[in-house]
Amino acid sequence: MKNTIIGLFIAIVFSAAMPPKKMNIWLCGDSTMAIKQTNAFPETGWGMPFVYFWDSTVQVNNLAKNGRSTKTFITENLWQQVLDGASEGDFVFIQFGHNDEVPEKKSYTKPEEFKANLTKFIRETRALKAIPILLTPVSRRQFDSTGTALENHKAYDALVKEVATNEKVLFIDVDTKSRELYQSYGKEKSTLLFLQVQPGEHPNYPDGKIDNTHFSELGARLIAQLVLKEVKMLNTNLNNHIFVPKPTK
Repeated sequence: MKNTIIGLFIAIVFSAAMPPKKMNIWLCGDSTMAIKQTNAFPETGWGMPFVYFWDSTVQVNNLAKNGRSTKTFITENLWQQVLDGASEGDFVFIQFGHNDEVPEKKSYTKPEEFKANLTKFIRETRALKAIPILLTPVSRRQFDSTGTALENHKAYDALVKEVATNEKVLFIDVDTKSRELYQSYGKEKSTLLFLQVQPGEHPNYPDGKIDNTHFSELGARLIAQLVLKEVKMLNTNLNNHIFVPKPTK
């Protein structure tokens, strides 16, 4: 009896000393979300600042990679990392379309296959008792002659929305929200949100770079904040884990 009590006491003390299990956020997507190497700076994926929005109980696993589509995310075993690592209560953010929609790329995914892949991601996430969140692809910067930000993922954007409706999954329309952001900045000032540097301006791009797809640090942070705002509106358990800085004295 005495040994049993001592053993129980040790077990209680040991369990109390162990750190609580962390909730995981898994980011699955392409270059617009991905972690960038130093030699790509100031190019920044929105998943990079997204890490800093959460308290210490959350681990963000950014699996997004440049050039990936739903098809290559599967064939290169990136999705398998989610299946091997995710568990009950985790959240899986799924955002594809940029590379799926371009027929000239090896990552091209036909519309029906694209929908099937998204459905696979959602159902396999749910099988793990994790929570999938489906996102439309973030918009590229494109304006018409009147200064109106244009939709440029129309076909694959619609496919994502169709899957979201069919699967009754949590959904964020980042395409629409990002275009609204660009519109608020206007045609000229919106260049500040993207990887646009003049020749000689940055050592990583001695010849300059005009890119209307990939973000600057500012653009990535604003897209990440946009996603966070939409996450809050979904009213999930994630709202209990958003980092709130202590007020300065």
